[in-house]
Amino acid sequence: MPYKNLSTIPIYRKSLDLLQMSREIASYLSYNKDLLKLYQSNSHRDIMVDSLLTDSILIPQQIAEAERSDCQAARMRSATFINVIIRNINSYCTGLEKDGVKEKEYLNLLRSEIKSFRRLYKVWRRSIRS
Repeated sequence: MPYKNLSTIPIYRKSLDLLQMSREIASYLSYNKDLLKLYQSNSHRDIMVDSLLTDSILIPQQIAEAERSDCQAARMRSATFINVIIRNINSYCTGLEKDGVKEKEYLNLLRSEIKSFRRLYKVWRRSIRS
């Protein structure tokens, strides 16, 4: 398979937008402002924010892996994994709300970004099957 420029793929660009938004929200919501050390925190909120960041980072990686793979099974594994990640991110938003985050508008912005990502994801998933 010839090398594809990932920046020309709409879902990849959208995944980077989702990642950037997740970073900004994580920075704002976490108690520990050092995002690289969130995993060391004992705070439930910091743990959820760390998981949100980790999953957001995995999405563009999985898209790149699927786009560069010749193996149909590997492409579909990446697509399935992305679907799981999307569900997880929505769950983290709900968990953060239940943890007492007062800035629900930020979580709603992230949810709307996920919703628009999911639309692109469905189109992309159909395209990688062929």
